[in-house]
Amino acid sequence: MATTQKMLDVSEMGAKSKEELLGLASDVGLNDTSALANLHKEDLLSRLYQVVSAQQALASTGILEIMDEGYGFLRQVTTFRASGDVYISQSQIRRFNLRNGDTVTGQVRPPKEGERYFGLVRVELINGMETDQIQSRYRPTFEHMTPIFPEKQVILETSSSELSTRMVDLFAPIGLGQRGLIVSPPKAGKTTMLKQIAHGVQENCPEATLMVALIGERPEEVTDMRRAVKGDVFASTFDESVEEQCRVAELALERAKRLVEMGQDVVILLDSITRLTRAYNLAVPTSGRTLSGGIDPAALYPPKKFFGGARNIEEGGSLTIIATCLVDTGSRMDEVIYEEFKGTGNMELHLDRKLAERRYFPAIDIVRSGTRREELLFNEETLKQIVLLRRMISLISNDGGVNATERVLERLAKSENNEEFLANLNKDA
Repeated sequence: MATTQKMLDVSEMGAKSKEELLGLASDVGLNDTSALANLHKEDLLSRLYQVVSAQQALASTGILEIMDEGYGFLRQVTTFRASGDVYISQSQIRRFNLRNGDTVTGQVRPPKEGERYFGLVRVELINGMETDQIQSRYRPTFEHMTPIFPEKQVILETSSSELSTRMVDLFAPIGLGQRGLIVSPPKAGKTTMLKQIAHGVQENCPEATLMVALIGERPEEVTDMRRAVKGDVFASTFDESVEEQCRVAELALERAKRLVEMGQDVVILLDSITRLTRAYNLAVPTSGRTLSGGIDPAALYPPKKFFGGARNIEEGGSLTIIATCLVDTGSRMDEVIYEEFKGTGNMELHLDRKLAERRYFPAIDIVRSGTRREELLFNEETLKQIVLLRRMISLISNDGGVNATERVLERLAKSENNEEFLANLNKDA
């Protein structure tokens, strides 16, 4: 551990601006500033690495991705497949019994002539632990751990004005290990809902590791999410290849699994499972069969494996996945994808186009939203109040639930928190 602290981190150098790198070049004795200023950032980094590595050791931390051939690369979350990737040999992977998604820290050397990547010289830390510690302890396999229903609710309520998360806590509560779908038509506020859920998790459940997976997303949305969320954002934009989009999602899932194996709670917010399935539909080899909408049945298995990874673990730890799913897009394929996934989750949050058009946000369809086995998440008193609230809503929801949502939003806005809202409800009843 002490050795790593004296090393210069390669990923930190790669994140610096060109002006900062020029300042560093001057510090290490590269004084030809005008010539260096004309170099591309990648070429300037290469020069710096060669000089710095002669003066002190270099280190790097990354998420391991193992190739089919047996060797692997340490990837950076923010810049996948970049020049800062570190090659790790098959012998090192076997020696330390490394798995896809492990976070590895170690001493590296710059690429030699004819090489493209850094090479890992020595493994120092695996998932934040010394190598002898990780080798001496038993590492369970995620797939062999016992899944159970979520039992501990993640309270998302942050302030009286944040009505989205307050409504989720009441009508579609999220527990550690939940497998939830946010079913939404376009422009109904699903991405905003994800951000607010992320803020709720950060504020009320800081011990959980938050990860966001953006698949086929707009580039500006990726930047916005990275600035808004204090967590790892695994992202691929719509202009990248479908293979890259699938790979990013798989790496995020494997990273989460490794953390759960260590007994940690992980929350993944996926936007969206529709685009992920579309990407696999183009990426997987054709099975020769086609479902309605032009989707290959083989393309459904990998995203189902991703979504099915969400579970509460009896031995300790949990993986929560909240994924958005598009409906009413005019695409038959999107409808088929929703039909395939709607029975697989244990929580659904439906957003309504009519409410969004009338500018009622959050546009939650209360009647259609809910969580399976919610009695495990609520205490007895709260559960009674929620049942009473649901019965009252059913009496006024003769227009598809639009009027019910409007009434609930008005009442929520007049209360300081959900506890006060439910207490007032009892008085009215």
